[in-house]
Amino acid sequence: MASFEKRINEDGSTGYRVKVRLRGHEPVSATFKRLTDAKTWAAQTETELKANRYFGAAKRHTVAEVITRYEADALPLLKSARDVKQRLGIWRDRVGHMLLSDLSAAVIKKHKDELKATPKQRGGARQAAPATTPAGAASPMRPVTVKAPGGERSGADVNRAMAALSSALSFAVKELDWLEENPMKRVRKFPESRGRVRYLSEAELPALLKTCRATTNQDLLLAVLLALSTGARQAEVMQLRWKQIDLKAKTALLIDTKNSERRMLPIVGEALELLKARAQAREQARERGSEHGNVRKLEDDRLFPAGPRAKNKNAVADLRAPWEAALKVAQITDFHWHDLRHTCASYMAMSGVSQVEMAKLLGHKTLAMTLRYTHLSPQRTIEVADGLAKRLGI
Repeated sequence: MASFEKRINEDGSTGYRVKVRLRGHEPVSATFKRLTDAKTWAAQTETELKANRYFGAAKRHTVAEVITRYEADALPLLKSARDVKQRLGIWRDRVGHMLLSDLSAAVIKKHKDELKATPKQRGGARQAAPATTPAGAASPMRPVTVKAPGGERSGADVNRAMAALSSALSFAVKELDWLEENPMKRVRKFPESRGRVRYLSEAELPALLKTCRATTNQDLLLAVLLALSTGARQAEVMQLRWKQIDLKAKTALLIDTKNSERRMLPIVGEALELLKARAQAREQARERGSEHGNVRKLEDDRLFPAGPRAKNKNAVADLRAPWEAALKVAQITDFHWHDLRHTCASYMAMSGVSQVEMAKLLGHKTLAMTLRYTHLSPQRTIEVADGLAKRLGI
């Protein structure tokens, strides 16, 4: 509903102040010289408010305010909260002072291109730098990290930064009603490569397993076998607990996954035998403790605990040194732990496993990620072609 107030200006002329109030929206007001103009504006504003098209809040709030609200309300729910917050800091420094109404697709594109041309940064000292309010007035000094230049920034890196800002702006649209539309929707992302897919060859695989079996580190072989046979991520393997494992069903239930969905992993072959042996040794240790009157609750039921000397009680075993040593002995180069996941997926693809089955085992929400592994080894390509030729009778 609109209310009108007649006012006498300093020069003696008559003016009209109109205020529009509608349930669920903040009051909006404006001043006009003529009553007819005031009534026209009031009618249009009421129509836009009812259609949910009027967002005057965009002219009263800054990008920095949106980022602050997003970090407080939505960020704690994300697994990648630390990385997202770091990327949001880039935009806070660049466009945080701007009103939401001024943050157009053209502005974002300009800063996107500048960010791409800016080298990555790494640690450095901190110094105070001035910040400004929306009105342009000076605000208290705000500490800004000054970092030394690093390597070249990739398109994928900029895209991740854009995604962080886009999430905050979507929050402003859906949760805060400060924006009518997310301007990031009209900004094109940089093209990205299909990503690294490095997997163990038919000669490298037995060489790595032989080296892991010969090592004195009892955790390395089991972790490698679980990664190879399940395609699980390193964190998913290393953070496994006994309560997640069902040796009779030959499965492990992943609860806290990257995409927040539960996933069942099969435990088979040598990995299953090693786990059975560990479970038996664990039970025997418990019985020995009972015989000596030293019964205590086993609070730490992790498969790969860091050990009694670890400073963090939740830390897991550090396999970096034995892993790198095993690769060196096996003479395998340019290979990372995550490539074990790629190896599992690649061998599944070459064994004829369907993309749907691969996506379910690997925990991919879409088949787009699984498509990265649909390559075939040269020998497998020849076998497929031979089979096709026979089927066609040629």
